[in-house]
Formats: sequence, structure tokens, C-alpha cells
Amino acid sequence: MKIVVCIRQGLDGEINPFDACAYEEALKIGGEITLLSMGPLTARDFLLRLTRLGAKKAILLSDKAFAGADTLATAYTLALAIKKIKPDYIFCGRQTLVGDTAQTGPMLSVYAKANIITNVMDIVAISENEITCKTRDFGEITTKSPTLLTVERINNLRLPSIRSKMGEVEVWTANDLKADLNRIGLTGSPTRVLETKENSSGRRRCKYITADELPAVISEALKRNAEKTEQTITSDKKLSKVFCVGEAPIEYAKAVCDNPTVIPLDNSDKMAEYIKTEKPDAVIWGSDGLSKQTSAQVAAMLNLGLCADCTSLQTDGEILYMVRPALAGSVVAKIKSVTIPAMATVRTTQKDTADVLVGIGFGAREKIEKIKAFAEKMGGDITATRKMVDNDYLPYNLQVGLTGKTIAPAVYIAVGISGAVHHIVGMQRAGTVIAVNPDKDAPIFDYADYGIVASIEDVLNHVYRLSR
Repeated sequence: MKIVVCIRQGLDGEINPFDACAYEEALKIGGEITLLSMGPLTARDFLLRLTRLGAKKAILLSDKAFAGADTLATAYTLALAIKKIKPDYIFCGRQTLVGDTAQTGPMLSVYAKANIITNVMDIVAISENEITCKTRDFGEITTKSPTLLTVERINNLRLPSIRSKMGEVEVWTANDLKADLNRIGLTGSPTRVLETKENSSGRRRCKYITADELPAVISEALKRNAEKTEQTITSDKKLSKVFCVGEAPIEYAKAVCDNPTVIPLDNSDKMAEYIKTEKPDAVIWGSDGLSKQTSAQVAAMLNLGLCADCTSLQTDGEILYMVRPALAGSVVAKIKSVTIPAMATVRTTQKDTADVLVGIGFGAREKIEKIKAFAEKMGGDITATRKMVDNDYLPYNLQVGLTGKTIAPAVYIAVGISGAVHHIVGMQRAGTVIAVNPDKDAPIFDYADYGIVASIEDVLNHVYRLSR
């Protein structure tokens, strides 16, 4: 069995954490494993170290012509290498922490002519001809090889043994791949970054309160949320023909078009054919798993630019400008597409069953059961930070943030959460944010409407005392 694992070196010099999970899954299966990466020649030593874990060899795609590639150009380049290797399976991480798009895998599946299973949580069974996986969003799926998987953060990459030996690293250039120079690097990239700036979105003016005031603040916030109407910033000039895939992104579509057309989500072949025939100015997709997968596949089928996870859309009447966080949410980028229609997935929120959600951070890890009881007392539920999930305190389906889900409850109570940007981007659409942290300098207070500088135990004791 031949498995290619696509990996990327992060800004910290280490393997992207999602790719590390994909590599570990391949190592568990065994067979002939080849690592595939695109980057500068300096990444050669990085790949050599990773071969010690069990990969037979690594292939580094390195050429000045590859520089500046967006997800579409990257997928095209990787696909040329895949066609030379001819693997049974292609394993990818769900996304990188640099671009955070989750687009390259689905795009690569189109160019490599492979079946696809996204958001893989477990590989149930695999042979040279067939694979069955449990997924985060779509249940259990079985496909024939060749199949591409995008893997969630479901394991920890092993360490090399003392006696392990390095494999070999081959360097392939654009000439080796017989690449079309118009489809690689910056030249072949239909999306262009116009500007970037520090991400300050989500900041709020925090009012500090005591634990005794918490129940009244929650009650008032719920009342205020029930009365509010959501406001959407719209552009003065509009695009004339915009497709909105499903109802979820409709407010984004209305911001750039007076009368957007809502179309149903269908399989990628039908969506591509419809878009090609109808020729809209832009297509706006939601951020649910199926929309993200399908939009990326359609982009590859039609060679269109696709901007992921946008938090706002703007237009001058001719061009769609897309704004999204990048680099783990630390910066916000303004992007345009040089192809028409422009396409974007937008930050739609998960429909919460509870009006009150209590986020549990690593600082409150010893109080999980008490916090659960507190959440239930407030008529709510709990969520988790990435660190809580990575350390196995709470399950992955509760994770909020850049690598988790986006929420928008009426009230979000952040307990023991420091305020890392990658968590903030997942909770900033909450109606009212209340932060509980004993560290008065914790960044979370910059993103909260109300703050309580105290331990969670003190807060819980106050709440229960008041309720007696």
C-alpha cells in the first residue's frame, strides 16, 4: 500500500499540527509512506528529521516559480507530484495554521482525481482498494482508492526511536513536474492579498463586576439579546448578480448585493456546472463542513479563486473584497479574486441549543464538574478551549475557536480562559461576553463586556450562596 502524506513546515519550524496527525495515522497503518511538501530548500533538513519516524522518503517541491502560491496553485502543484508517485491514498491535515483555509485538500482531490473524505476522526478499516473512516461532520464513510483524507487533530505524532535512520529527500522543480508556469506560484494564484493589519476585531470595553452581580448581569444580557436586531454593514455600491448557497450566508450576500439569489447546496459537479452556466459576479458559501468541502472542489473544477472563512465582505460595485483572519487569527487580510465569479466562504455560526454557554479554559481544568453544574443551573451548556481538548480534558466537539467551531450564544462566560486569539475568533459573535479569571492582566478581559477578577471557585460559591 502506497500512502503520500502532504505536510507543511510551520512558522515555528515544526510540522503543522494537523499534518502531524495525518502522518501518525499513516504510520499506524504502515506500508510505503512518502512525505510530500512544497517550500524552500531550507525545508530539506526538516523533512529529513521526519523520515526518521518511518517514511521511506520525502519529496520537496522547491522552485522560485512556486513562490506566492495560494491554495489553488498549491493544490495544482502537489497534484503534479501525486500523479508521478501514484499512491493508493493521500493523507493531509485538515488545514494549516498559516492560512487556516482547509481548502488545499479538497482542491487537491479534484486535480489528483481522487475520492475524498474530510474531517476524519478515525480510520476504521483500510486495504489497498477501500477505506472506511469516521468523520467529524458526515458520520462513517467508505470509498474506493485512490482516496484523499483530511485529518483532524486526533492523535500525537510519535517520537523517533534511538536506532531510527533517516530516509532520503528528493527535490523536484517545476521542470521535473512539467508544470504549466501560468498555473503555479503567484502567477497561477487567482486570490491576491491587498493588505494585512493586526486583528483587533472582537475587542470590547470591559466593566468589572463582583461575583454577586453575575446572576443579574446574565439575566439582563438575555433580555437585551432577545430585544436586539442584528445590523449588517453594507457597501454603498453593489454587485448585480450574487449567488448565496443556502440561507446561512444571506446577510453577507445582502451586504454586497441588493437581491442575492439563494441556491441550494448540491454535489460539486452540479454546482460547478450551474455556476459556469449562470455566470454570477460572486458566490457566497457558508462555513459548515459540506459547504467548505464543496466550494473548494468547485473552485478547482472551474479554476476560480476562493477566499475562506471571511468575517466581512465589501464591494465597489465591480470587485468583491473579502476580509478574513490569518496566521492563527493574529492578522486580518483584505483579499480580492482576479477570476470571476469571486467565491468566498463566510463565518457562519453554529446554531447553539443554549442561550448561555460557559467556556472552560485550562486555568479551570480542575473544576470541570462544578462548572458543568453551574452551566446547567444557568440553563446553558459548556464549551472548551483547544488546550483543554489537546490535553484530553474535554472532547473535540466542544472546542471553540479557529480550529474548532464558531458560536454565537446570547451569553458566553469564559472561565479560566487566557484569551488567545485563536479562541477569540470563535466566540467574538456572542451577544454578551463575561470573563472570569484571577489574573487581572489576562487578555480575555479585552474581549469581554464584563469581567470578574476571581477564581472560579469563589464565583461559584457566591452564585450558589445567592441561590439558597
